[in-house]
Amino acid sequence: MAPLLLLCPLLEALLLPPHRPSVQQRVFPCRMGSPADWPPLPPPKQGDYVDIFCRGLNAAMEKTVVPQLNAYAQVREATPQGDKDAREFFWSTVQSPPELPGRSRPVWLTIAASVPTALGWYGWYKFSVEEELFYDELRRYGRATGAGGYGTLILFSWCVVVGGLGSVAGIPGAESIIEVGAAWILISQVNLYLRVNQLVTEIEGEPPLYAWWALLPPPLDVVVGLRQVHFLAKYWCSARGDTWRGDKVAEEYFPFISAPRFTLRTFLRTPSLWFWFSKDWPDLELNLLAEPQGYNMSKFTRSDLSPASRRNEVE
Repeated sequence: MAPLLLLCPLLEALLLPPHRPSVQQRVFPCRMGSPADWPPLPPPKQGDYVDIFCRGLNAAMEKTVVPQLNAYAQVREATPQGDKDAREFFWSTVQSPPELPGRSRPVWLTIAASVPTALGWYGWYKFSVEEELFYDELRRYGRATGAGGYGTLILFSWCVVVGGLGSVAGIPGAESIIEVGAAWILISQVNLYLRVNQLVTEIEGEPPLYAWWALLPPPLDVVVGLRQVHFLAKYWCSARGDTWRGDKVAEEYFPFISAPRFTLRTFLRTPSLWFWFSKDWPDLELNLLAEPQGYNMSKFTRSDLSPASRRNEVE
């Protein structure tokens, strides 16, 4: 499945080359794959090993992908998105390469594109949002705290492919390569939630996610994943200056997706957060689900920290 993660949105690029956006020959002043007509990105600072590692891994994994796919997946300046009807919005978004500011991909669209493709399009979503955040950080802060789409999804895909082939061939220890890939994609997901928290806090003042929920078993890890999709979509919509179209899936059918940040206990004892048909159900009065005595929600918000301070804290 891993090699197919980029297939759906890229078939058009391979089969219909006249419609693929032209891409200039790249230069790598700081080992970056951004278009040559972009302003030069600053090189990593000496001793900033997080930035050096993220840039290096992104550049190394980019070299393992065929040039035709690289050309299609190259991040570029944003194209109009907010003035389209629903059908055009859907098709233009699911086929779009990564952009800056990033594309708004609401929950309803992400589900509608991912389910029929057996989560294949979600792989493209993961690649795109990681690339967008990667270059957004480099443009705004001059440093990266994530490895981009190449350093996350492509590395994971190679681990699955190489480990899977090794297992079939009976090579000892090949399964460990798959396990390394699984661990890496999980770590990158936690890091993604941390960075989305930082972005949303800049606008709304409060982070929407508990990043560590990515470590929980299903379906709780899906809860935080859907919330990440929703709040990142709203953030990019605001960054582009577009009007939020609304998202019935996130805001009406499954209220927990768009609700302000809540704890596990709150989620489990509050049926009104679960589904559209449970919005009038009373809260569950169970001592087991009560918040600990002296619990203070504000201690989890880190609202006293500036965005720059939070970024340093992640490091």
